Amino acid sequence: MNSGNTAYVLGSAALVMLMTPGLAFFYGGMVRSRSVLNIMMMSLVCLGVVGIIWVLFGFSLAFGDSHGGLIGGLEYAGLRDTDVVVGAAPDGVPVQAFAMFQLMFAVITAALLAGAVADRARFWPWTVFVAVWTVLVYLPLAHWIFAFDGFAGAHGGWMTNRLGALDFAGGTAVEINSGASALALALVLGRRRGWPRDAMRPHNLPMVLLGAGLLWFGWFGFNAGSALTAGAVASNAFVTTMTASAAAVLSE
Repeated sequence: MNSGNTAYVLGSAALVMLMTPGLAFFYGGMVRSRSVLNIMMMSLVCLGVVGIIWVLFGFSLAFGDSHGGLIGGLEYAGLRDTDVVVGAAPDGVPVQAFAMFQLMFAVITAALLAGAVADRARFWPWTVFVAVWTVLVYLPLAHWIFAFDGFAGAHGGWMTNRLGALDFAGGTAVEINSGASALALALVLGRRRGWPRDAMRPHNLPMVLLGAGLLWFGWFGFNAGSALTAGAVASNAFVTTMTASAAAVLSE
């Protein structure tokens, strides 16, 4: 185990966790005032729902030993037998640190869906939806992309093994997944009542700016942290994240 890399991964996990309340601010500022509490709690509750699922069996299904490349087993349910190291010596980090880093990916992916149904979803049905969606959609897809055959480093997911898919920091498991799921959810629930007849302007732009800043800050942990080691790869991901974000600001 490398203590420096362990601290790096834990710090990166904390940065990614901050993206979820950042997203709550971003969405909260974009909706009408009557929907602020609902949309913010729809984001924040993902930390609780996905967090419990992840510890109980989610991490095991996503990163357990592959069964045909489709889903993991339950050998790590409850995070048992995770007192080992992921990665090759001398750069390895504890599996539990890696598990918490990947948990934050799962949380933000679920929370992103809330923006697609702003003003149109009630809190408790949404909470149930997050639990079901995490189990049926996110966990299998995360296994297809991120899974290992054991924690030695060989990929076990079918998209990586058979299709040669490359996903350094969740472009498929997080961004494409949340985008496609959000579109499906929006199509099912339909448009907001009164749209486009009624004006639905963002009620608090400072909240939007604060949320965008927190998301930008968290992306450094999200992307650079995916290297799992504080080295050249992480530095390149950090530079790319900063440059892409800066270009996006200027393109608006």
